[in-house]
Amino acid sequence: MKEEETKIYDCLLEPLKAMGYDLYEVRLSGGKNKTLSVTVDRVKPISLEDIVTVSEKVSEELDRLDPIKDPYTLDVSSLGAEKPIKLEALHEYVGQYVNIHLSHPFQGENILEGTLMDASEDTIRLKLRIKTAIKVIELPRGDVDKARLAIEL
Repeated sequence: MKEEETKIYDCLLEPLKAMGYDLYEVRLSGGKNKTLSVTVDRVKPISLEDIVTVSEKVSEELDRLDPIKDPYTLDVSSLGAEKPIKLEALHEYVGQYVNIHLSHPFQGENILEGTLMDASEDTIRLKLRIKTAIKVIELPRGDVDKARLAIEL
């Protein structure tokens, strides 16, 4: 992260945390027409209304501290509907539909999608559809190398 981005990140971190958001990324790009991209996250889904509220808070903080001397466009966003999940936070997503990538295949599959039923230190339980049947499977947590939210179709 560039020095200017670090300064902005530091000034936004606590106010956004107080609102219940994690500051995921701050990126300042462009030459003459700069864009300040601020990406936020939280376990609970983020709506367009939430983005508006966060944008207002970010604008307020930036106006107060004035860390960017040149004109810029502010772009506030979330990680989206299929955001990555930090493996250490997997337990926070119990009950949600997820995409799990495995380092060791389960019945020949490296990628599984289903509802996360439980996530302990040692195992995860996933409810998924296998052909026409709904099954709950248990996997070693160490076999999970990536996870993200998924959209259930």
